Amino acid sequence: MTPPPTGRPVAAGESGWRYSAHVLSITRVAKIGQVIGPSGYDGNVFPRPYMPMLRLPTRLYGPRYWPTWLGLGLIRLAASLPYSALLIAGRALGALAHRLPLPYRRVAERNMALCLPDWSPNERADLLRRHFKSLGIGLLESALTWWGSDETLIAHSDIIGMEHLEAATASGKGVILLTAHFTTLQIGARILNARYPINALYKPTKNELIAAISGASFARSARRAIRRDDVRAMISALKRNEVVWYAADQSYRNKGALMVPFFGHPAATNVFTSRLAELTGAAVLYYETERLPGTRGWRATIHPPYVPFPSGDPLADTLRYHASIEAQVRRIPEQYWWIHKRFKALTPDYPDHYAD
Repeated sequence: MTPPPTGRPVAAGESGWRYSAHVLSITRVAKIGQVIGPSGYDGNVFPRPYMPMLRLPTRLYGPRYWPTWLGLGLIRLAASLPYSALLIAGRALGALAHRLPLPYRRVAERNMALCLPDWSPNERADLLRRHFKSLGIGLLESALTWWGSDETLIAHSDIIGMEHLEAATASGKGVILLTAHFTTLQIGARILNARYPINALYKPTKNELIAAISGASFARSARRAIRRDDVRAMISALKRNEVVWYAADQSYRNKGALMVPFFGHPAATNVFTSRLAELTGAAVLYYETERLPGTRGWRATIHPPYVPFPSGDPLADTLRYHASIEAQVRRIPEQYWWIHKRFKALTPDYPDHYAD
């Protein structure tokens, strides 16, 4: 395949990403006045940003983190497995977890009962088993998210609707790419970023070692990793006509939250996307990822922009986002993140769906 145009050389001392609104070609520019192309370019794979060797604080090698190191080592090994073997191992891991008395199981059962009341108990029990297998696969897919090559991800994935992202970028006001918490969340970001540079929002975990490893992965594979509370960085990226990718569908009970129906039940929700779009003029699109049957890999879809957005009513805007998520859940219910307490309330006026 003939490589796409690499763009113009840049002046000495200039650096950054160059991409065309008409041809999705990307090159990493060095500070030496020339364009550097990727080694072994095959017409699809784009170079990654440079990431220096990760240096960890000494305390992260202490006994407290040995179980984490062991888990990370096992996940790292999964990156070297054939994809078919990774799927088998992930399903086995999920099946084992399903048999354990984990609190997440009860949360998932309650969520399914709330969202799928028309399903019989047997149907929901079968869904729960399939969901835990999906969770196991998603955990091992973290190996590909953190350490897999762009070549591998592109070979096993397809993206539909790239023209919507291209057209939205051509407007020059940036793009907010909304997604949702499915078991393919992290791999979905990597699939997209292997083809098109994005700014990925992330929430640091309490485990410092995992936070360091995942943060380094974001820094390596995304244009920029932005903490989910760094509003200034989000606005700056959109003002530069960049793509900001994030999921705003989990329970949110801080300032500015609203109770927004999700599957017909009020759910505490962050409605800041409307304000962010208003401040920047950015287009807002929904991005979904699906793990395909067998060893076919993943399919991602970029939907057309929500129009008009913002509408002047954050509640109405968020309902449209929720409708997109609900449609995806109904299509691939086992891949939704059922183990999250989505229906926690803002005030005691609402029922406690997760009470013992």
